[in-house]
Amino acid sequence: MLRWLTNVFRLGRKEFASLASDKVLAVFIVYSFTFSIYSIATGVKTEVTDARIAIVDSDGSALSTRIQDGLLKPYFRRPDAIDRSEVDLAMDTGAYAFVLDVPPRLEADVLMGRAPSLQLNIDATAMTQAAVGAGYISSIVQQETVSYLRSRGIESQLPVARVTRAFFNPNLEGVWFRSIDAVLENVTMLSILLVGAAVIRERERGTIEHLLVMPIRAGEIAAAKIWANGLVIVIAATLSLLLVVEQLMQVPIVGSIPLFLGGLAIYLFAITSLGILLATIANTMPQFALLAIPVFLILNMLSGGPSPLESMPAALQVVIQVSPAMHFVAFAQSVLSRGAGIDVVWPHLCILGLLGAAFLVAALTRFRSMLARTQ
Repeated sequence: MLRWLTNVFRLGRKEFASLASDKVLAVFIVYSFTFSIYSIATGVKTEVTDARIAIVDSDGSALSTRIQDGLLKPYFRRPDAIDRSEVDLAMDTGAYAFVLDVPPRLEADVLMGRAPSLQLNIDATAMTQAAVGAGYISSIVQQETVSYLRSRGIESQLPVARVTRAFFNPNLEGVWFRSIDAVLENVTMLSILLVGAAVIRERERGTIEHLLVMPIRAGEIAAAKIWANGLVIVIAATLSLLLVVEQLMQVPIVGSIPLFLGGLAIYLFAITSLGILLATIANTMPQFALLAIPVFLILNMLSGGPSPLESMPAALQVVIQVSPAMHFVAFAQSVLSRGAGIDVVWPHLCILGLLGAAFLVAALTRFRSMLARTQ
């Protein structure tokens, strides 16, 4: 056992030296966990910002004026007042993303305890903005109506007083989610890339033959590549979370960093084993890239990060339980954003460990056969 650990440690040191000599790959790692995280988190917006909106005010009352004044920046531009006859043309030409139609006698009906309806026309070609913006406008109308009735001392006429509280992200800032999600995506991508490139590099440079004449086994070679490349990802991800996400972008990390790193180590065990498995299938780096990119895209799209698992077909939700990325994203979001402890996330860690063991067995089987063919 001591000899096995010694061989794995020394082979891992060789991996560090090989990675350090690959300047392009080293720069790519630094870029992926610094500028890439910042640009993705701050450059892509899913929330409504400076949306074009118009209002058809057929009431002209104090209440309708309050609603119009409540549509403020940075969510909306100052509303334009248009006539009802202009609505269809304005929507057809894309002049406005939203048109709020206030009916006559809105204020009078509200004061008399009736339930008047407002019509909101939405340009749904901007799908994300349409869904989020509709929620914003509905909330603004509700808040302004409650505020107006409170000023008249008759707030009790509303049958329901809605109070919305957002947990874990009270200001609904998209950068909080996107920054952490970008780190998780890059961890998956670079884990597969680094360990796969390490195997392919050995074959293309012919150094795999040098290893074969040494008194080491295939398992030791694979284990060295897993721990060395995994350690690089752990260090890069930790620095990215602490320096780029938490310090530079001021995103709070409410959970336990040591717990996250422990889960990250288990995930890297699984995903790097998958990377070795893919590398044993490909013969060259271009082939490996063509194989790894679709695998990464599938892991990412079905991880629950870009879109919630609940929105996927029921059969697919069952199938993706074998995806380590899905369990890792659920684990990371629970720990980093919700402050969950080991008592909450341990099922995900156990599944990741089992998946890692399965991938490792398959990878070692393929790896041994690859070495036998090389001999």
